[in-house]
Amino acid sequence: MLFAIPWDFWLIFLFLIVVLPWRGRERMRQLLEQLETSGRDRIRLYLSTILFQWVLTAIVAWRAAVRGLSLRELGLLDGQFWPALPVTLVGAALIAVGHWTNLRRMSLSGHPAAEKLRLMAARLFPRSAMETTVYIVLALTAGICEEFIFRGFVIAVLFRVGLSAWIAVVFSSLMFGLAHLYQGKGGSAGTGLLGMLFAGVRIAYDTIFPVVIWHAVLDIVAGIAGARYFAKQQAEETSSDGAES
Repeated sequence: MLFAIPWDFWLIFLFLIVVLPWRGRERMRQLLEQLETSGRDRIRLYLSTILFQWVLTAIVAWRAAVRGLSLRELGLLDGQFWPALPVTLVGAALIAVGHWTNLRRMSLSGHPAAEKLRLMAARLFPRSAMETTVYIVLALTAGICEEFIFRGFVIAVLFRVGLSAWIAVVFSSLMFGLAHLYQGKGGSAGTGLLGMLFAGVRIAYDTIFPVVIWHAVLDIVAGIAGARYFAKQQAEETSSDGAES
């Protein structure tokens, strides 16, 4: 069945499985090597990522259209919009509260994962109103673009060649986890598991609408709570160490 996937779709899959994880890890490595990042650096990073995601999404949408994937196959039509609306709203609220609480808890922990997140947060998360505004645009972009690619396009392709729903859920979620390998093995695994939930909801309601909202909410909370509990904390520690020396 996989042999029925067109060559251009295979190239997209290869990009998502190999190039995207490598690019993410390389950018994160370079970022962590910097002693400090300025507000201008962060805004430049946000804008370049926004541009990259929209260009990649446009290419994927172009090839999907050429190959005749319909809007319904891609999860872009209404699907079961109204039945999904309560699930969307409740899920978004639970994700927001749960993620905020978890980040706050981790900020008080001495676990190595918390320390790594603190280092990432100091370089990635916004610290001013302008940075926060651009970051929210980035979060909305990630919600739209990544869900279209991983839950819309990838699942549509796998269904088109006759694979079952559970294979589509597992395969798309593995790809999604790999794309977030820059978060480390634990972060990648957690993202992959979250991707399974997102994929299941996308298939159940025949639309990517709920997961677009959930993804955007998750990233917005990560940026705002991460800046509050990790980035400022790391900045205070850095300035304190500098004063002592």
